[in-house]
Amino acid sequence: MARRTARSIWKTEAELHAQGQVHVAGVDEVGRGPLAGPVVAAAVILPPRCRLPGLADSKALTPEQRERLDTLIRRKAVALGLGIVDSQTIDAINIRQATLTAMRLALSQLDPAPYAVLTDGLDLPAPCLPGEAIVEGDATCACIAAASIVAKVARDGMMAELDARYPGYGFAQHKGYGTEEHLAQLRALGPCPEHRMSFAPVREVFQQRLPFGEREACAPTPVGRTCGVE
Repeated sequence: MARRTARSIWKTEAELHAQGQVHVAGVDEVGRGPLAGPVVAAAVILPPRCRLPGLADSKALTPEQRERLDTLIRRKAVALGLGIVDSQTIDAINIRQATLTAMRLALSQLDPAPYAVLTDGLDLPAPCLPGEAIVEGDATCACIAAASIVAKVARDGMMAELDARYPGYGFAQHKGYGTEEHLAQLRALGPCPEHRMSFAPVREVFQQRLPFGEREACAPTPVGRTCGVE
């Protein structure tokens, strides 16, 4: 799908509203790629003709812009839900299933329930509802952009809390992504309980810190867990 301009970011919702589908939910997630922390999804229903100046994909905004828009979205949204899946569950069911679970949790909190669901990417978390998965939807569709902002602000706050709980890794700065700083601290300190043990860089560090004879025994299982790590 071609990238829409800011003036047409509301086009998809306007078309659905014209068809009588007033409660259209946008869903997006953040935290699929990091080595640590939860994956977080947000679901947002915006009212028709809602005004959110500066609305855009969360990745294109500064932290200050995201905070301002997060406040506006929460104030103006018809309904809003947040789904959180922790790192242990990500290890148990894999990141794709964890992401879909977070999306379904966010959708389940919406009251009123949506008539249709628009998601960013390729997956539809609620096949029982009419919907569309839109590639780059967070940059081209207003309700998905709103969900991307809410999810990003929420997860960034969680990572700041984890930074205070597990000092030394720099979670507040890199948000758990595999930056050079994070990898260096991971090698120096070893994984903490919030690291995703099924992700290769974390698993490799964990195995290197084991006595030699235990490394092979702690190879990942088919479901993505690492033996000996619960």
